[in-house]
Amino acid sequence: MPSAAIAPDGVTRLSDRPPPSEGKEPSAARQYDRRLRLGIYADLVFRRDEQGLSADRAFVAFIAGLASRFDEIVLFGRLDPVPGRSPHPVPSERIRFVALPHYPRVASISRLAGAYRGSVTAFAKELPRLDAAWLFGPHPLALAFARVARSRRVAVFLGVRQDFPQYVALRLPNRRWLWAIPAAHVLERAFRRLARHAPAVVVGEDLGRRYRRAGASVLVTGFSLVPASELVPLEDALARPWGGELRLLSVSRLDPEKNPLLLVDVLARLRARHPGWRLTVVGSGPLEAALRRRADELGVANAIELRGYVPAGPELWAVYRSSHALLHVSLTEGVPQILFEAQAAGLPVVATDVGGVRAALGGGETALLVPPEDAGAAVDALERIRLEGDLRRRLIAAGLESVANETLDAQLDRIAEFFRTSLR
Repeated sequence: MPSAAIAPDGVTRLSDRPPPSEGKEPSAARQYDRRLRLGIYADLVFRRDEQGLSADRAFVAFIAGLASRFDEIVLFGRLDPVPGRSPHPVPSERIRFVALPHYPRVASISRLAGAYRGSVTAFAKELPRLDAAWLFGPHPLALAFARVARSRRVAVFLGVRQDFPQYVALRLPNRRWLWAIPAAHVLERAFRRLARHAPAVVVGEDLGRRYRRAGASVLVTGFSLVPASELVPLEDALARPWGGELRLLSVSRLDPEKNPLLLVDVLARLRARHPGWRLTVVGSGPLEAALRRRADELGVANAIELRGYVPAGPELWAVYRSSHALLHVSLTEGVPQILFEAQAAGLPVVATDVGGVRAALGGGETALLVPPEDAGAAVDALERIRLEGDLRRRLIAAGLESVANETLDAQLDRIAEFFRTSLR
C-alpha cells in the first residue's frame, strides 16, 4: 500500500506509489492512457489526523474515484488548522493534496480575502505539474484559479453542481445578507462567461441549457456514489411487503434549504389516511430541535425516528433497504446523491421538482415529482404508490434500470472521456 508523507509546504506526497497496472480498479479504467495529471478544486474543508486526510462532504469520494483513470489527481482545498477527523476519508493512492489557507466559510468575507493571495500562490505553484484543472464554482477562488491557469496555458474545465444564486438565497442568515444574492448573480455570470473558453461539467439539464446558451461545451451528469455491486436485485425489491407498517425515509441535512419541517406535515397527513406510515429521518443540522417540536405539535412524535448522521457504507445501505419509499422535499438541489442511493436499494421515490432533480429522475419517468412546499401533493403521491401496485412496480423497475446506467463507475468513465476528448 502506498504511504503518504506530509511535506513542510503543506503538500501530502505519495511514497512508494504503485505503477498504474497494480491495484483493483474498474475494467473500463484500465483502458485509459493515464498520462494526464488533473488538478481539482472544490470548496471543501479538509482535516488531517493520524489516520490521514478527510473531508466534510461525500463529494470527495466521487473526486477520488477519478484517480484510477488518470496518472495523478492533485486535490486543492482549505485545510482546517485544528487536527481532527471529518466523515469522508480521502484515499492516498494516486492523489496528492495541496493545502490552501483556511477560512471558516465563504460568508467570512474578511477571512476569505485574507486567504486569497496564499491560495492563488499555492495553486500557481502546482500548474507546471498539471495538464488540466477542474474548478468548481461559481466561487471567487475558482475564478482566480481559472485566470492563472489560462495565463499559464493549462487547460481549464468548470464544474457546476447547483443553481448558485438560488443556493445562496436559501442560506442567508438574515436580511442583512440580502446583498449576497446580487453578488451571487455576478459570480454566476462571470462563470458562464468563462465557460465560453472552458468546457463545463454540470449537474442537471437545466444548468446544461444555461451553459450551452453561454457557448460552453457541456457534459451533463450527476455525481453518483453508488457502485454497481450495491444494486438490489429487482425481484428482491418487488418482493418487499406493502401491508402493515410502511417506513418512509428521508436522507438530508436538516437545514432550511432542505425544508425538513415539511416532512412532519406530510407524515401527519399520511397517518390520517393510513396509520401504518412511519418516518425515518437520516441527517443532522440546525433544524433538528424545530423538527422535534413540530412533531410534538402535530402528535406524530411517536411515529418519527431521528437517526442523526449515518455514515455512507453498510449502515446507511441497511437503512435504505429496510425502508419502503424515499421522500425528498428540498427547496433547491443540484442532483442529490440520495436519489441514486434510494433507487439502487429498490425504493420508489417522491421528490420535489427543483434544480437537477427532474433530469436525475428521467424527466419524471422513474419517480413521482411534486411541487416544493406542497405537503398535499407529496401525500397524494405516496398514497398512490401504496395503493397502486402497478405504479409502484413500474417505478421500482424504472429506478433500478436508470441507476444501473448512472453508477459511480459509469459516470466517472463519461467524465474522464469528456476530459480526454476536449484535450485532444
